[in-house]
Amino acid sequence: MTPAIRLLLALVALAIPSLAPAAETVALSSAVFVERQLIDNSGRSRVELLAPQVVTPGDRLVFILSYRNTGEKPATHFTVTNPLPQAVAYAGTPDEEAQISVDGGKNWGRLSMLRIREEDGRWRSARPEDVTHIRWILARPLRAGATGKLSFRGTVR
Repeated sequence: MTPAIRLLLALVALAIPSLAPAAETVALSSAVFVERQLIDNSGRSRVELLAPQVVTPGDRLVFILSYRNTGEKPATHFTVTNPLPQAVAYAGTPDEEAQISVDGGKNWGRLSMLRIREEDGRWRSARPEDVTHIRWILARPLRAGATGKLSFRGTVR
C-alpha cells in the first residue's frame, strides 16, 4: 500500500466525530473532500470539492459533518467533537462557535487564546498546526427531524 493510500485511509478513519449527551437521538455522518482548482473549457478557473482519490502534502481538504435528530423530541445541549487527523494541519472553520484544542481535548478555546509549552519550558501562542481537536457545543434545541452541517478545513502535512 502506497503512503498516499495509507494517508487517505487514515483521513477517512480519523475524521469520525463523536457526539455527547444527546447522542441517543442525533445521527452523525462525516465526509472528506479535496479542494481542487479546475480550469473549464473556456479557460475560467473554478474550485470544486472532489472525493479524495489520492492526497499529497499541501492538498486542501474540507471536512463536512452532517447531523440529524432522529428522535421524536427536540435534542438539546449536544456536543460534536472531531479529532483532527495527525496528517492534517488545521486551516479554519466558518463556524464562529467552534472551539479548538491543542492538547488532545483537555482545554478548549479560540486558537488565538491558546498557548503551547515548548520543550525548553517557554510558552508560545498556539498555531494552526498545533490543533488536535475541534468541538461545537450546540445549545439551541434541534427539533425532531431537523438537520444541520458543520465544517472545517485542513491541509495535508
